[in-house]
Amino acid sequence: MANDEEWVQRLNAVNQDRLPGMVGLVVTHAERGLMRARMEAKDKIVAPIGFLFAPAIVTLADTLCAYGTGGCLPDGANGFTTIELKTNFMSTVREGNVLCEAKLVHGGTTQVWNATITAESTGKLMALFRCTQAVLWPK
Repeated sequence: MANDEEWVQRLNAVNQDRLPGMVGLVVTHAERGLMRARMEAKDKIVAPIGFLFAPAIVTLADTLCAYGTGGCLPDGANGFTTIELKTNFMSTVREGNVLCEAKLVHGGTTQVWNATITAESTGKLMALFRCTQAVLWPK
């Protein structure tokens, strides 16, 4: 599947009234095995100490990997579920856009995705994220 503007539009519409929309996730690129998104560090996702809430970063990365997983399901599969996720945090921002790039590392009965989260203004690495998705099959 090549970068598909219709797919990007569908993804941006599907969860706007749910957590991804609440944190301001915007998908910017969607193709099989490679996803990109951004999120603005707005007041509602900045902690009282002045830094981005860690769960906002996890939401960005996990949602983007989930969107990618949905686009890479094997024929006959009817869904997926997260079985593991991990995030390492290196830095944060107080304002500006946060970028996320997610890549499929392994596909099969499970999928493993890596995501890199960076500050758009500086390119500085903010976090590394990895998740494993179990592919679900009809009974």
